[in-house]
Amino acid sequence: MDLNLNRADYLQVGVTSQKTMKLLPASRHRTTQKVVIGDHDGVVMCFGMKKGEAVAVFKTLPGQKIARLELGGVLNTPQEKIFIAAGSEIRGFTKRGKQFLSFETNLTESIKAMHISGSDLFLSASYIYNHYCDCKDQHYYLSGDKINDVICLPVERLPRITPVLACQDRVLRVLQGSDVMYETEVPGPPTVLALHNGNGGDSGEDLLFGTSDGKLGLIQITTSKPVHKWEIRNEKKRGGILCVDSFDIVGDGVKDLLVGRDDGMVEVYSFDNANEPVLRFDQMLSESVTSIQGGCIGKDGYDEIVVSTYSGWVTGLTTEPIHKESGPGEELKINQEMQNKISSLRSELEHLQYKVLQEREKYQQSSQSSTAKSAVPSFSVNDKFTLNKDDASYSLILEVQTAIDNVLIQSDVPIDLLDVDKNSAVVSFSSCDSESNDNFLLATYRCQANTTRLELKIRSIEGQYGTLQAYVTPRIQPKTCQVRQYLIKPLSLHQRTHFIDHDRPMNTLTLTGQFSFAEVHSWVVFCLPEVPEKPPAEECVTFYFQNTFLDTQLESTYRKGEGVFKSDNISTISILKDVLSKEATKRKINLNISYEINEVSVKHTLKLIHPKLEYQLLLAKKVQLIDALKELQVHEGNTNFLIPEYRCILEEADHLQEEYKKQPAHLERLYGMITDLFIDKFKFKGTNVKTKVPLLLEILDNYDQNALIAFFDAA
Repeated sequence: MDLNLNRADYLQVGVTSQKTMKLLPASRHRTTQKVVIGDHDGVVMCFGMKKGEAVAVFKTLPGQKIARLELGGVLNTPQEKIFIAAGSEIRGFTKRGKQFLSFETNLTESIKAMHISGSDLFLSASYIYNHYCDCKDQHYYLSGDKINDVICLPVERLPRITPVLACQDRVLRVLQGSDVMYETEVPGPPTVLALHNGNGGDSGEDLLFGTSDGKLGLIQITTSKPVHKWEIRNEKKRGGILCVDSFDIVGDGVKDLLVGRDDGMVEVYSFDNANEPVLRFDQMLSESVTSIQGGCIGKDGYDEIVVSTYSGWVTGLTTEPIHKESGPGEELKINQEMQNKISSLRSELEHLQYKVLQEREKYQQSSQSSTAKSAVPSFSVNDKFTLNKDDASYSLILEVQTAIDNVLIQSDVPIDLLDVDKNSAVVSFSSCDSESNDNFLLATYRCQANTTRLELKIRSIEGQYGTLQAYVTPRIQPKTCQVRQYLIKPLSLHQRTHFIDHDRPMNTLTLTGQFSFAEVHSWVVFCLPEVPEKPPAEECVTFYFQNTFLDTQLESTYRKGEGVFKSDNISTISILKDVLSKEATKRKINLNISYEINEVSVKHTLKLIHPKLEYQLLLAKKVQLIDALKELQVHEGNTNFLIPEYRCILEEADHLQEEYKKQPAHLERLYGMITDLFIDKFKFKGTNVKTKVPLLLEILDNYDQNALIAFFDAA
């Protein structure tokens, strides 16, 4: 059964945050519902649809940016009280817009996530979780990493209060009071939590999670341990998940799963007989989906998916057909309705154009007067800079509330820009003078009209660190620009993990000296991504990392006055030694550095590189042959005379060239890593082998794994 949904844009408010739109409960089944939404201007607006027009029920005055909006009320009654989180304050409104609650939580940080259950209020700021009951403080927890979302299993169905925190370090923390009952790892940094079917499923313990790298899963949170039910891998490389909801949009009596992603994708998953999710519908919107709900907005009897987007559009994907079947009289009525709507829109547009013209003239006159003051128009930029495990690259996503004119990318470290299929912007490169002004990259992306979201992919080189800058210029007058900075860290391709293989041959770097725990933590934050900026509460901490490019690993354990770093890759230890000693020297701290090098680890790292190097060499060789083989094919008229291997290359020619184009400098990268490994191995022995590098490159050009290992041993 195909699901056909038609798009209808209802109205636009200000820029919105994640989970700030809800539908108020309907008075009767499948009758139209009111929409309530909060934006960055601090305005809460409630509206309903009448004859195709959005009619406001109430609208509050502007205030602090609204970070979350939830519905609440007495348990087991319709949840129609509106609660918003703005700054460190919670405010409550009735469905008519009367404010009945203003609760100042006195949190030192702004509230980021909120969940309401009866008289229980669960809040989280960046690192702090608080539980209030009737606005009285009950429980408190300080998390080791940033909290992205908070939820509580349904108290009306379970005999206990079980809050769950979604934390940036890829962990769900299940609490009991102020203590962690247990932790469970998920396959990516969780960004959103929701109760399965809206009520926790059959057991009341089923919890849905979505991650920033686009994975979706279901976990049963029992009293003793988590039970992983299913997981959807992000095979199609879609955006991160910002919102989920359960609603029967298909109409088969079973609630479907509605998903909104940060690349604008809306998905509907139905459940098969084995309760496994199956994708039934997807539609791309032009900007990130911040909230999603199933309900009925436009017309009685027609269900729809209602979404809010980053720039504040409230849009419906409705089951109501566009072309209605009707008799001759009815058709005339519909045509007349449409004509009236078109003429009212046309007059509204003319009025707006006239107003813009007036304001522009007014601005020109005032800017030329002797008392003129320049006013820079403000605009909101939503950005995300994340490491992708699959291809060891960074995604830079820039989203602006208005159309982007161009984005200038500048970097003071060598990086590669990779192709992105979704990107329709035209890129042009400027020549750089890297020797005199540390400028390694200057690239301009010129966007097509109405582009509000731009996605870039970059790949960095470990050991080379600095800053990447993005200058974002939107299509607004007068011309203005915002600069965003992103740190490229010394070990930029390392990703946090929770388990490593302790049987690998490890090299150890030990630092001792008169440094505090906060100082050594700040050095680790400087060197490695995905480490919380706030020092952990413990006296000693251990973090595990995995290199996304090579699959080598790193274990870092540190406390006041001591830091121990272990890795199966000598180059990782070498980078850490150089950077940490440099940072300590800057702060005039005397460090004692010692290291233990395991010779076996070199051969182990070369074996990890081997399949990647072999694949890239073969790919390069195949791509070099394509032109010659095509010429032969044209000359001979067919490919029958070619051996199967060459015929296969011709058949896959487009795919091979596309893959080769997507991975510029991949082979050079691997050559560089092997060269660094060779230099670092002998650097720790006190020998300079840079003169032998040309010989090493010659061996790599005629690559044979055994010959390479022999060269490393003999040098």
